[in-house]
Amino acid sequence: MNDWIFPEGFLWGAATSAYQIEGSPLADGAGVSNWHRFCHTPGVTHLGQTGDVAADSYRRGRDDIRLMREIGLNAYRFSVSWSRILPTGTGRINRPGLDHYERLVDALLDAGIAPSLTLYHWDLPAALDDRGGWLNRDIACWFADYATVLVRALGDRVPFWATLNEPWVIMDAGYVHGVHAPGHVALSEAPVVAHNLLRAHAAGVDAFRAETRSGQVGLVVNIEPKYPARDCDADLGAAARADAYMNRFFLEPAILGRYPEELAPIFGADWPAANIAEAAALVRPLDFVGVNYYSRNVVADDPAAPPLRATRVRQPQNPHTELDWEVFPQGLYDALAQVRATSGELPLYITENGAAFIEPITARTDPLPDPRRVDYLRQHLRALHRALADGAPVRGYFAWSLLDNFEWAEGFSKRFGLVHVDFGSQRRTLKQSAHFYADVIRSNGEALE
Repeated sequence: MNDWIFPEGFLWGAATSAYQIEGSPLADGAGVSNWHRFCHTPGVTHLGQTGDVAADSYRRGRDDIRLMREIGLNAYRFSVSWSRILPTGTGRINRPGLDHYERLVDALLDAGIAPSLTLYHWDLPAALDDRGGWLNRDIACWFADYATVLVRALGDRVPFWATLNEPWVIMDAGYVHGVHAPGHVALSEAPVVAHNLLRAHAAGVDAFRAETRSGQVGLVVNIEPKYPARDCDADLGAAARADAYMNRFFLEPAILGRYPEELAPIFGADWPAANIAEAAALVRPLDFVGVNYYSRNVVADDPAAPPLRATRVRQPQNPHTELDWEVFPQGLYDALAQVRATSGELPLYITENGAAFIEPITARTDPLPDPRRVDYLRQHLRALHRALADGAPVRGYFAWSLLDNFEWAEGFSKRFGLVHVDFGSQRRTLKQSAHFYADVIRSNGEALE
């Protein structure tokens, strides 16, 4: 008997996001997004690169679905561009934009691939950004209206819906460190943005429930387990602060109706009392939680590193990806255990897991060799299998990413794809990792042996 068999009905998928792969961001009546505007600001992305073309999936979607079938995927996670549907964020519906996603969903279903739709993966209509974006409390209502439009159009065909992807990244990268759109650098904005993201999530779930009784709706969070560098009170405290800020900031309010107690001293006078008072109102019954896992973080106490007073301690004994993320498969097991401790037996999905590595492509071979990604996938899928064997209620796995894509501020310098994309010709070539993943899917895990 093979030790690596996965449960019957397990979802095997891959994931993408709209701005990272679609290209044609202003086509067919679409509005400008905050990411389109951000990328066209000099000096904010690698070599000034933008998502204007990206992987051109807006025009090559059927070709990409053929690749999905070749790999054997039975699920595909994608996001919708809000500004394609509502060019100014509210009001008039742009029918050609909605038609694009209707065609995508129908083509996926025709191919036997379950669509998994994320309402928001970081690209906000610029018109809403001009009105304050995630700093404006009205955004919860704007988001609910947007969700209503999509659920009315696609609720009868899409079985899996996520409200937000990685709200922590939206807050931290976009409003605290300024490396993502809208490019703010203001720690004081973080609690406001976080609370409005959670309010929007709750309003989006309400809109979903009001429009359909079919399908499942959940929230996708990124989890990076925090480990103390030393077994001492100072480092244990640093790990707890880092964990509260990154891993529990959104999960606990959404599931338990409370903010982690470590956050108030982190933000001091910038921590709004209203957040505490309104936290219980953020809870909505969910059908699943999506877990994005890439790496862990080992931290040490550091009073000179506000606001967390914690510093990363690099672990040179382990390999690292091109983003300097430590390859640590045990962290996936630990991340699932942590989420389960909060969400109980709520179904979980690994909604993103993958790695960026430099791949030698001097010879145009098919498949393209990417042995480090193959090993990354193998080791993480084995860790996932161990978590399943120990009772983790995981129902599916989505590799990040189907295609090489526009990696936000990193431009095209970091490749996560199972499929190599030549961004000049748009030629697609399966990598060795795609073939490995196809073997895993066909054997339902036996290929992990």
